[in-house]
Amino acid sequence: MRDWLGWNRLATWLFTRRKGEFVGEDEFGNRYYRERGARDWRKERRWVIYAGDGEIEASTVPPGWHAWLHHVVAEPPTRLPLRRPFWEKPHLPNRSGTAEAWLPPGHPLRGGKRPPATGDYEAWRPAD
Repeated sequence: MRDWLGWNRLATWLFTRRKGEFVGEDEFGNRYYRERGARDWRKERRWVIYAGDGEIEASTVPPGWHAWLHHVVAEPPTRLPLRRPFWEKPHLPNRSGTAEAWLPPGHPLRGGKRPPATGDYEAWRPAD
């Protein structure tokens, strides 16, 4: 119970129940709301309630929802999805600190061995 209250979830829940209008949910389970009865989309209050009970991770907000939250677009992705270029990969949250985190070659957790230098590098030496 203390953890739930520690993230100020009770106040957010009460505010959402009283003034919020549900807009949609993304593929990660985050739920998006806007101020009920707002007249101008540029001035309405918009917010997200993140999925899960753990630490809040803002990188789980996909690009379309991010644009809507920051008033870049008037309509949420549930009504007017953003066009996705053919070269764009699907959105992934930040994986730092998890088992899926990217590790460069030579990292101690990848064995600590790097390929040998190719000989085309000359170390810098200060002028005498």
